[in-house]
Amino acid sequence: MLPARRRQLLAFLAELGLDPTTPEGPGSSAAVLAPIDEALTHTSARLGRHHERLEFLGDAVLRLAASEFLAQHHGKLSVGRHSALRAQLVSDRWLAELAAQCGLEQVWQIGAMAAGDRAGRATVRAELCEALIGAVYQVWGGPQGGLVAVRRWLTPHWQRSSRELLDDPDRHNWKTVLQEWSQGRNLGLPTYGCLQVSKEHGDPRRFHCTISLQVQPPPAGPVTREGWGPSRRAAEQEAARLLLEVIRPVATG
Repeated sequence: MLPARRRQLLAFLAELGLDPTTPEGPGSSAAVLAPIDEALTHTSARLGRHHERLEFLGDAVLRLAASEFLAQHHGKLSVGRHSALRAQLVSDRWLAELAAQCGLEQVWQIGAMAAGDRAGRATVRAELCEALIGAVYQVWGGPQGGLVAVRRWLTPHWQRSSRELLDDPDRHNWKTVLQEWSQGRNLGLPTYGCLQVSKEHGDPRRFHCTISLQVQPPPAGPVTREGWGPSRRAAEQEAARLLLEVIRPVATG
């Protein structure tokens, strides 16, 4: 690792509140920082090591850390609300927003094509942010302290996000909004159909979803919309959002 890259990573970690040079930190050698560098290196950069191994680890660490955060700060929530809130706090959308807030793009290493794909940048941010969570866990001791470091970084962000989400429970959860809205008007449940049309991981149009809902009174008949996304859930959420935009005035007009 070049000295300039090492200095860049140290400054970035310090901004996250994770200064590895403190007495209780893991140290600042190139070997110690190697997983951080790996996590911030996208496959598109074609540099040998890349983020995917640590993204897999980060996914599990993120869910465990979020569960612990909710148990400590929102322990009185029902299981259902707990599960719904956690889904928001570990979503790709939340990870992409966190990456943007933390300035991850200033330190990532990605290929020219990925850098030029504006539609796919949110997906790349989410992937590398999740990999960084895995790297922080590993560098700060794994099962001997890694989760503490992850929560030190993420807790302030989760506190802000959870307040916003609890004030507006349906925020970003268009499927739930649509289901409750349609059932409340005796319109039944929407019908989803989802297909994987690309096998490329991170493709923002990897999944295609169609959604329809039978609307009564007139104009009677199913109203249908389509959504695309890097995951099945994201495509369904987008389709539900687009359907809501037209179904409300149709059903109430």
